Amino acid sequence: DTDRALVLLEEYCKKLRKPEEQQLKKAIRKVMGIFKSSLFQALLGSFKKKTTRHGTTSHTSLPAALACDVLGCPKD
Repeated sequence: DTDRALVLLEEYCKKLRKPEEQQLKKAIRKVMGIFKSSLFQALLGSFKKKTTRHGTTSHTSLPAALACDVLGCPKD
């Protein structure tokens, strides 16, 4: 879910301390802001409704999957 993705991104940001990593940290914070936005939440709600209508009820959430792909997290 979005909350899980935000936690993963926040943990990753805390590890970015070198000067050359600050641009990446800034970009990740922008992504976090997007995940928190009402527009993103509305689109995500629409996506969930559409997948449920088409019979897909169990899947990794889009935000968490994106965060794991970017950060290299192991899949559950």
